[in-house]
Amino acid sequence: MKVRAAVLREIGRPGPYAETRPLVIEDVELDAPGEGEVLVRIRAAGLCHSDLSVIDGNRPRPMPMVLGHEAAGVVEDVGHGVAGLGRGDHVVASFVPSCGHCIPCATGRPALCEPGFQANSAGTLLSGGRRLHDGHGTVNHHLGVSGFAQYAVLAANSLVRVPAELPFAEAALFGCAVITGVGAVVNTARMPHGASAAVVGLGGVGLAALLAARMLDAEQIVAVDMNERKLAVARELGATATVNAAHPDAVEQIRELTRGGVACAFEMAGSTRALELAYRITARGGTTVSAGLPHPQQQFSIPQVSLVAEERTLKGSYLGSCVPARDIPHYIDWYRAGRLPVDRLLSERLRLDDINAAFDRLAAGETIRQVVEVD
Repeated sequence: MKVRAAVLREIGRPGPYAETRPLVIEDVELDAPGEGEVLVRIRAAGLCHSDLSVIDGNRPRPMPMVLGHEAAGVVEDVGHGVAGLGRGDHVVASFVPSCGHCIPCATGRPALCEPGFQANSAGTLLSGGRRLHDGHGTVNHHLGVSGFAQYAVLAANSLVRVPAELPFAEAALFGCAVITGVGAVVNTARMPHGASAAVVGLGGVGLAALLAARMLDAEQIVAVDMNERKLAVARELGATATVNAAHPDAVEQIRELTRGGVACAFEMAGSTRALELAYRITARGGTTVSAGLPHPQQQFSIPQVSLVAEERTLKGSYLGSCVPARDIPHYIDWYRAGRLPVDRLLSERLRLDDINAAFDRLAAGETIRQVVEVD
């Protein structure tokens, strides 16, 4: 079948993207789902820095590629061997497909699925196949999703069924921003109720982490960013204090506010400077979690003695250390109960044709979470 999609054909094209148009909206051919795969009509897809990092070249991927990894939609068809999903089901995509059999999957860590990682790196589905084509040949899948399109074929293990009454634009957020940010707090850090926290980097993922800290009745929540508008949003969402990271005394300000540092610091900006700041504002005995994705060549160093003498913990968090089939329904329940108001992260709704200008806004830090609503 032919579908309209946002296709990236080369990485590193300079901005402004509204003029250079790295994403081309065009018709591509989409094959029927194979064994263990599902055809989904995409209804909403969020714009994330992980998409932007492919466009600007910070996360190289095979080209050409249909971008988009944070998506929600409706099941239209299922391939042979698919159980638990049927036509008409509402689903959210997870950007790491889980094979269920490798050692990480078998030990409850599907975010580290080995075949899933290999497939995502190669631009294929979990099966190793590609279901997208154009007049020149095959087109690659982005993180097994390729949600900037009218329809997508995904591995069934990339999908989680969600309540039909959940609006699609809000449902999409659970596939990346929420699962990554909330999961970093709840799963990776295992942050105790009432502990103090700091969030460095206030995009959709960072603000989702802030909401999780608030849900856990954090004693203090310090929000850190270089964008004053985002700091204002953080105050609206429950931050007890905000600090501009560009200030030369930012670390000292935070340590003074928190009487020596926070119990849990979360780096969500994807830069070594942000991670260095997060580590420096973590208290003795505290935990620093990094969920941002910097350029692969960036390096980070710390005083080794601090890990021992101060009993520090430094952890990475991918996909929020989540089990999507378990955690996404829990997070949706928290949202519907009013404990996790993720709808407040939704800043703009747009059409697929407006996607390049939307990435300009994302690159400039002018927005929280934009969502393409696909007809």
